[in-house]
Amino acid sequence: MASVWKRLSCDGDVLNLGITLVCGQAFRWKKLNNEEWCGVLSGKVWTFKQSSDGIYYKVNSRLSEVESTTQNESILNDYFQLNIDLHHLYDHWSSRDDNFKQVAATISGFRLLRQDPVENLFSFICSSNNNIERISSMVEALCVKYGGIITEVNGVVYHDFPSIATLAEPQVEQELRELKFGYRAKFIHETAKILMKKCNKDWLISLREVPYEEAHAALCELPGVGAKVADCVCLMSLDKTDAIPVDTHVWQISCRDYNIPDLKKSKSLTNKAYKAIGDHFRQLFGKYAGWANSVLFSGDLKKFQDSKVNYIQVSLI
Repeated sequence: MASVWKRLSCDGDVLNLGITLVCGQAFRWKKLNNEEWCGVLSGKVWTFKQSSDGIYYKVNSRLSEVESTTQNESILNDYFQLNIDLHHLYDHWSSRDDNFKQVAATISGFRLLRQDPVENLFSFICSSNNNIERISSMVEALCVKYGGIITEVNGVVYHDFPSIATLAEPQVEQELRELKFGYRAKFIHETAKILMKKCNKDWLISLREVPYEEAHAALCELPGVGAKVADCVCLMSLDKTDAIPVDTHVWQISCRDYNIPDLKKSKSLTNKAYKAIGDHFRQLFGKYAGWANSVLFSGDLKKFQDSKVNYIQVSLI
């Protein structure tokens, strides 16, 4: 069912779509032109447009669904976490850190997405030793192979993300290997089987209610999930706003711009260095340290230095 453009109750200065949708936290958003992005969220196909007078959206859903503006607004408010006062956070982080203050001048309106934990988890299992373009293509392949058809928009057929039960079926590992998923095929299949034994999606959702350390440790027990992937899932779908995903780039920023004692003799990203970086930023930025760290990462990318350039896909992982 097609929709008309509707204005989202949000100003552009607190939601920059050009950064938020393509910075590597979610992998199914495609840029259509300089102002529009299209992707799948909550079983619907959404198109977003950022213009000088605000942000607009329209929805294409299954023919059997009746569009509800109230429901759609609720989905978007939750996904973009519009209840969080971004201006207040930027001001707080800037008062705590001069480096952040400089970066913030170039990266306004960046928001962490509150994602479905199933899609988020399996997407980041695909991220191991991978680049953003390849991750996106793998996630799309998962959806086309195993996800149900939602609808067709402008000649493109959009699929939902597959269920855990579907990914746990016996033939999945071999089929994913044939789709060039490599060793990740086994991780995806084995993790899906484990989740089926843990009450399916409910177990993942339940991790939103436990402390960060407990959620992180539980995720790390899953095949293909290390500290960084676990932190990505904690931050982006489990409401652990102080989780700090650390990759080599974040480690380099930390060594270059911050005086962290445990990094002075570190020549690589060791487990000790990983913990030291996370602890430092949590102490510096507080409850929403994961958001602040993501802003710093994005700000360090040259293609984000000028908000007028065409945004390219980069990764926060």
